[in-house]
Amino acid sequence: MSEQKTSKALFEIRKVYVKDISYESPQTPQIFTRDEEPTIDVQIRMDNSLLDKENGFYESVITVTVTAKTDADTVFLCEIQQAGIFQITNASDEELEIALEVACPTTLFPYVRETISEMVGKGGFPQLLLNPINFESMYRRKNQEEQTDGEDRPSQVTH
Repeated sequence: MSEQKTSKALFEIRKVYVKDISYESPQTPQIFTRDEEPTIDVQIRMDNSLLDKENGFYESVITVTVTAKTDADTVFLCEIQQAGIFQITNASDEELEIALEVACPTTLFPYVRETISEMVGKGGFPQLLLNPINFESMYRRKNQEEQTDGEDRPSQVTH
């Protein structure tokens, strides 16, 4: 009987780092004398890129933009690109997609959450804790929407 060599998929964190960071509070110090409660808007975007195909290195980036506004003014704007280099090898296409869309952002999110909280606090505002995000649920929902869209109409790209 011949031996079959099975290779397990490898997912390894190689580096976690801040790629870009920005904070501004254009209405200080006057904003601190007002009693208005700002509304908070959080936008999240995820990007992945292949760095080295031979060794399976990928960069994953979560960009989080937090905007706090009153009716009249921007209270603060905070944006961070939290990035990581991950080595993913011996993965099927489906495993690779799940690693990039779920495992990588799940790994990076606590870092971006902490950094935003610190930046907002150092800006003189109360601590801002971003709610946890279920990236697996987002991935499943995205796939379901793509399947539903594909059934309803021919595949097309819109800009």
